[in-house]
Amino acid sequence: MSEPVLDALREKITRVDQQLIHLFAQRRSLTNEVAETKIKHHIPVRDVRREEQLLVRLIKTGQEAGLDPHYVTQLFHVIIEDSVLNQQAMLAQRANPGSALPLNRVAFLGDKGSYSYLATQKYFSRRPGEVLEIGCQSFSEIVSKVEHAEADFAVLPIENTTSGSINEVYDQLQHTQLNIIGELTHPIRHALLVSGDTQISQINTLYAHPQVFTQCSHFLAELGSVEVKTMDSTSSAMLAVSELKRDDVAAIGSEAGGKLYGLTAIKSNLANQKENHSRFIVVARDAVNVPLQVPAKTTFVMSTVQKPGALVEALLVLKENAINMTKLESRPIPGNPWEEMFYIDVEGNLSDGPLQQAIDALRKITRYLKVLGCYPSEEISPTKVAAARALTE
Repeated sequence: MSEPVLDALREKITRVDQQLIHLFAQRRSLTNEVAETKIKHHIPVRDVRREEQLLVRLIKTGQEAGLDPHYVTQLFHVIIEDSVLNQQAMLAQRANPGSALPLNRVAFLGDKGSYSYLATQKYFSRRPGEVLEIGCQSFSEIVSKVEHAEADFAVLPIENTTSGSINEVYDQLQHTQLNIIGELTHPIRHALLVSGDTQISQINTLYAHPQVFTQCSHFLAELGSVEVKTMDSTSSAMLAVSELKRDDVAAIGSEAGGKLYGLTAIKSNLANQKENHSRFIVVARDAVNVPLQVPAKTTFVMSTVQKPGALVEALLVLKENAINMTKLESRPIPGNPWEEMFYIDVEGNLSDGPLQQAIDALRKITRYLKVLGCYPSEEISPTKVAAARALTE
């Protein structure tokens, strides 16, 4: 194919892409109008049956146009998720009219390019106001920034699908008066980052955060005798490799973050689990009101009395009130050997009757209970529609 012909085809593709961008923007504008109607009539944000019907029609239309059903499904999963999250953000802003700030000062771990930095950008992209990033070197520093009004919000990683819970963050939550006001799940895609034309066989030293080394332990085993140097964040690891400018060192971090430091990815998907995600929480000094139309989560911490079956008794309270528990984490109570503090995430709004009843009942049978926050759930599970069903209906 000659260059002029190829250039002409590329120009046509560019024009189509631009049209798609304008159509996506038009669709988002329409969903915002839908959100206005839902606010007015107190209609839940998500209508799974409507989403199923929409996907069935789109899969059929796509097949008629020669498109693979899985391609259409994946594309509209992203579009539906964006629509749901934007509507939830709009409802949350209406329920908390004084929370919108012209400048959001956000503390997070590391510096530009860290996974916490990328999660911060993702979360606040749906919120009004500019973002002032405040990079910190430890979780205690992050929490302190918000407690002392040096930051308005903090973004903290709480768990990872490969390495599990981040205990240090749970310990910080036990001793702070801050409130959880939001959450998000962010994909973690580890890449091997170098500053020049480096081959894997040349690498003698590897820089990364301890959690990253845990998540990539299989890859490290394949490397063999390579010195590992732990850093306080992925951004620190990338900065170190960038400044060293040697062909025998590398960092593990995100490809997007590496580009901010002039690093190149020479190998991707390093995590033990290919579906590797981290869940982050957003904390602030003041709690937020969550509209009942928005799916909500509530996190609380409790300690039970020292008797057999005390934890089971407490969990039965959740069952009796039809409350779904999504997370149970235990941490030692400092100064009280062999006693545990239990952190619990449940689906539900603290303003709703069943959860209110459950919390009231738990207060009566536990030694200590504190609600850490009620916040919008941003874990948007994809609408599941089998391609075969879509083609036969």
